Amino acid sequence: MDELQERITELEIRFAHQAQLIDELNEVVTECNQRLAGLERENRSVLEMLRSLAPTLQESPDE
Repeated sequence: MDELQERITELEIRFAHQAQLIDELNEVVTECNQRLAGLERENRSVLEMLRSLAPTLQESPDE
């Protein structure tokens, strides 16, 4: 019975650590998503400014 209790305790410890890592990873992913959204807004703004400065220029084939 002691061996079973030790195994259960070890599994509980592992689960707690994994849950903490998942929470930390979620925070990182959320922060990256927010930064990406901000960069996308900034990129659109820069593109709009460039288009207003030179409306007759053709877009490059890369875009």
